[in-house]
Amino acid sequence: MTLRRGETLLLTVGIPVVFVVFFSEVHVLPTGHESAVAFVVPGVLALAVMSTAMVSLGIATGFERGYGVLKRLGSTPLRRDRLVAAKIATVVLVELVQAAVLIPVGLGLGWRPAGHAGAVAEAVLLALLATIAFGGLGVLLAGILRAEVNLAAANGLYLILLLLGGMLVPVAKLPGALAAFARGLPAAALSGGLHATLGGGSAIPTESWVVLAVWAVATPVLASLTFRWE
Repeated sequence: MTLRRGETLLLTVGIPVVFVVFFSEVHVLPTGHESAVAFVVPGVLALAVMSTAMVSLGIATGFERGYGVLKRLGSTPLRRDRLVAAKIATVVLVELVQAAVLIPVGLGLGWRPAGHAGAVAEAVLLALLATIAFGGLGVLLAGILRAEVNLAAANGLYLILLLLGGMLVPVAKLPGALAAFARGLPAAALSGGLHATLGGGSAIPTESWVVLAVWAVATPVLASLTFRWE
């Protein structure tokens, strides 16, 4: 079903590429003395994970449920937790395609991953945790809301997390109380970790690991417990 949504795959790959090229060449982001492309590429990689795992997956699942597609699966031995796991697994495959496109584009614009040899492995593990967290959140919304309401909720949540997640605007630029709140969100944890390891060459903050681990456990469990087949 994922492969049949060619227009969705095009958007999930095409829009991040446009973001990388535009914000790397047009210096409008408050990056300070940091190179624009060094800030943009990790941020857009985080954005791609969030948009694919939460928004695309959540909206598609909501409409599959609304159209009665998942009702048929509900009559089989397939359990809800296995459905959630399978949905998240498809997101990982799409993200591999995104990375295969975005990373060469970033390298072509002058980006070079900073840090030690294990930085890329740490970044991949962090992105996997975030995929589970965002995927669980997307399926959670899709499993309890009507398709139309879920569409609005997913897009609204995406906008909030985009603004507070440090992907295009550093969390440090936010007001104090808002910044403290943002650091507890999976978006800021992911972007902060990727900026640290791929952009700044430093270790991923412990805070990022803890926040994403909590979300990665909580959202799939809640999605599995509350999901309704129709």
